[in-house]
Amino acid sequence: MAKLTFSIGGIHPADSKLARDCKIETLPLPEKVYVSMFQHLGAQAKPIVAVGDSVKAGQIIAEPGGFISAYVHSPVSGVVRSIAPRPDLAGFNCMHVEIEVQGDEWAEGIDLSPELVTAIPEDRDFILDRIKMCGVVGLGGATFPTHVKLNPPPGKKADCLILNGAECEPFLTSDFRILLERTDEIVVGAAIMQKVLGGCPCVIGIEENKPEAIEAVRASVGRLGYPGIRVETLKKRYPQGGEKQLIDAVMHRQVRSGGLPIDVGAVVQNVATSLAVYEAVQKNKPLVTNVLTVTGDCLPAGSMHNYLFRIGMPLSWIAAQAGGVPEGAVKIVSGGPMMGKAIANFDAATVKGSSSILYLGESTRRGAESPCIRCGRCADACPMGLEPFLLKKLYKAGDAAALEQNAAQDCIECGCCQYSCPARIPLLDNIRMAKAQVMGIIRARNAKK
Repeated sequence: MAKLTFSIGGIHPADSKLARDCKIETLPLPEKVYVSMFQHLGAQAKPIVAVGDSVKAGQIIAEPGGFISAYVHSPVSGVVRSIAPRPDLAGFNCMHVEIEVQGDEWAEGIDLSPELVTAIPEDRDFILDRIKMCGVVGLGGATFPTHVKLNPPPGKKADCLILNGAECEPFLTSDFRILLERTDEIVVGAAIMQKVLGGCPCVIGIEENKPEAIEAVRASVGRLGYPGIRVETLKKRYPQGGEKQLIDAVMHRQVRSGGLPIDVGAVVQNVATSLAVYEAVQKNKPLVTNVLTVTGDCLPAGSMHNYLFRIGMPLSWIAAQAGGVPEGAVKIVSGGPMMGKAIANFDAATVKGSSSILYLGESTRRGAESPCIRCGRCADACPMGLEPFLLKKLYKAGDAAALEQNAAQDCIECGCCQYSCPARIPLLDNIRMAKAQVMGIIRARNAKK
């Protein structure tokens, strides 16, 4: 069968899926967890518990701080010890609820049994409310509140639901493992979202380097028998899992500059989000767990893991469970090597969207920068059709108007330009700052309207 892909740019980094054969292991509970109030896109959540309160796992401890926001739940049972600012993985202070773990008692009404529930509720509002109350957010990177994304504004209609199973970032294998180990739940979650969106077709896209996952999901789709769901094989190409790139590959439609996927009739969700939707709607289980990969090019064989973690677990504690930081690590990254963020604070806690602890060795250290040779490789690699060399030049010149005219705001921060640059110019670093500057100008302009 034909393999789908996007039409512009892209690169082919080595897979490095070193943990692909490591089955998901459940981490034991630490002595304390630190639950961030800012682990979703939009407004910070507002704590509704007080110091000294006893809480159960799955109990709401914070409510949305605005329309684009999400509920936050306790991942453990225990006692609230503090509500105070604490550094996140980038070192920025944000509000956390500290909970001392005392057992593992779950709130009433949460079904933790392994039995698959395939009958989908008929009431659309009930489904959306369950997803909202369980704090489900997108787990593909952006952590956008899922109930908002599944409820298009008036005049907008979903023509296709796309489930992202590409996992195109090198090293990461958590999505691959849930595609193998939680296959049926992911397909039921897809059918639930499909129903909410009015019964539009659903495409589950998986990269060709995951043949076991493609086979497993196709078998599940056939066995469960939900209409309008199909599995498509995607070419191995980075950033195949980008939202706009998936829409291009599957629907052959392009999202205009400043537009949203729903403008072209698309809704894109990650396969981990689909699993979270299943657990929320069918089991009333809030999003307090996810799977992350512990991996890296400097880890010895047998030290890789895919862990089922609870939000709020300190990264340093998880690392200790996996054997500690390897001696050869020169950088520790949260996420993949292309779009992940270097961890400035190893005592930071996991959040809903945590996907990895990645150890990178000496071979990945950036070499010395040299002058641009005007080869154009960065422009050829850009999946958004931008000219990274020009954007970097305009940023250095401080020309914000020209940056906006040349669509710096459309950069998806995939790193293709920086990866492909033979001069080792930190293009992404410059464009990321340029994009932030332009977006600030756009927001200020829109606020005056």
